[in-house]
Amino acid sequence: MAIVESVLRKPAEPAAPAYRSAPHNIEAEQALLGAILVNNEALYRVSDFLEPEHFFEPIHQTIFRIARDLVRAGKVATPVTLKTFLDADIDIGGLTVSQYLARLAAEATTIINAEDYGRTIYDLAIRRALITVGETLVNEAYDAPVDASPRDQIEEAERRLYELAESGRYDGGFQRFAQALTTAVDMAAHAYQRDGKLSGLATGLDDLDRLMGGMQPSDLIILAGRPGMGKTALATNIGYNVAKAWRGEVRPDGHQITVNGGIVGFFSLEMSAEQLATRIIAEQTGIPSNQIRRGNISEADFERIKDYAIELQNLPLYVDETGGLTVAQLAARARRLKRQRGLDLLIIDYLQLLQGSTRRSAENRVQEITEITTKLKALAKELNVPILALSQLSRQVESRDDKRPQLADLRESGSIEQDADVVLFVYREEYYHLMRKPLESNREKFAEWLAESDKVHGKAEIIIGKQRHGPTGTVEVQFDAAVTRFSSLAREDQLPERV
Repeated sequence: MAIVESVLRKPAEPAAPAYRSAPHNIEAEQALLGAILVNNEALYRVSDFLEPEHFFEPIHQTIFRIARDLVRAGKVATPVTLKTFLDADIDIGGLTVSQYLARLAAEATTIINAEDYGRTIYDLAIRRALITVGETLVNEAYDAPVDASPRDQIEEAERRLYELAESGRYDGGFQRFAQALTTAVDMAAHAYQRDGKLSGLATGLDDLDRLMGGMQPSDLIILAGRPGMGKTALATNIGYNVAKAWRGEVRPDGHQITVNGGIVGFFSLEMSAEQLATRIIAEQTGIPSNQIRRGNISEADFERIKDYAIELQNLPLYVDETGGLTVAQLAARARRLKRQRGLDLLIIDYLQLLQGSTRRSAENRVQEITEITTKLKALAKELNVPILALSQLSRQVESRDDKRPQLADLRESGSIEQDADVVLFVYREEYYHLMRKPLESNREKFAEWLAESDKVHGKAEIIIGKQRHGPTGTVEVQFDAAVTRFSSLAREDQLPERV
């Protein structure tokens, strides 16, 4: 009986929640507007970061907008000039427009405090924007459409927060020329300290860096090739070289900046993180990765692997091995990495394994690839880092006598070729040469084949098929297939003189 009574007992009425108004400071808004009306110079102290929508009161938004437009037009913004642009019938706390403008000017403080008031208004506007993001998150979680997933909502919230974090600054404006000179000298010093004296990130392949000037921020770089050419190996080599060269510097404000190399994010949609780690260990130790996997190594080899593993564990190289990511999920994770750890280079292996974010694009593969490449280019600009995205080539390469890839060989090539700033192709003649091996019984052809083998063995070509900032061309590099390592090829003019 007691149980029934407890179930039927009417619950106590919950206390009404206290009403909370959004963060604002009317007095700061009035003080700033009054200062502007008394001395228009006050506007210049806040106009580079403060916008009308940052004010809480709608009438204050209107007053600030009109005052700003008048000053920009070379006119004077005073209570007398402003009232002609405002509705005379507006009631502001029992005051007419003319009375309210006169009150603002009469109670104005000095323009010395104008910037501080402006920053207060701006910061409160950012806090209100944060509340809006939170309320939207809650409301969408309660009333989510049937086809919306929680993951999509998380990614959208992260995007909004990232935009808010990036816009939440009020620095900038004019600076003394001496400060600009100091910045220019610092930039030159940083470029001088970088590997190869490059303006962009060094790939570690000297001839390629010479043609490209390094990997430039906000560039979408497509690295394409047929299976077996070594796309993933080259991307892994580049990622390792950039991470190994990383050197950071802490500013007085506690913010860390990259001086050399970079922090690398690697989306491995095909291989596991363990496979990538094995490749890097093989590359550094010179022990073939298949021997490492089978345990076919000596005690000395194991000690070498252990020593390199200790050294490599501090690399600023972060791997995400999640398969089947959408481009929106990838973007959200990249933003999170930059915010939490920093990010200087993003590698994606590979493009065709990404999925579009919309159902319509998924129905058409060409539209889906178009959406992916467009969003990757936008992400590169947003994060201000180079994105190195790997791509498969169509099979039409195999039907030609000269199997060197061309831009037309890119799968769904229209959007990839259009959105990419740089298109690189990996080509190894040795791969096709081994497939053309004749029977040893045909001595003449076999002898020719052996002679040709010496010319192509251990060599690869990186073809720059498109480059917005520089020339196209071909770079020859060395490739060690056993340890999947690309390295610069010694040139004749750099070899020691023969005795």
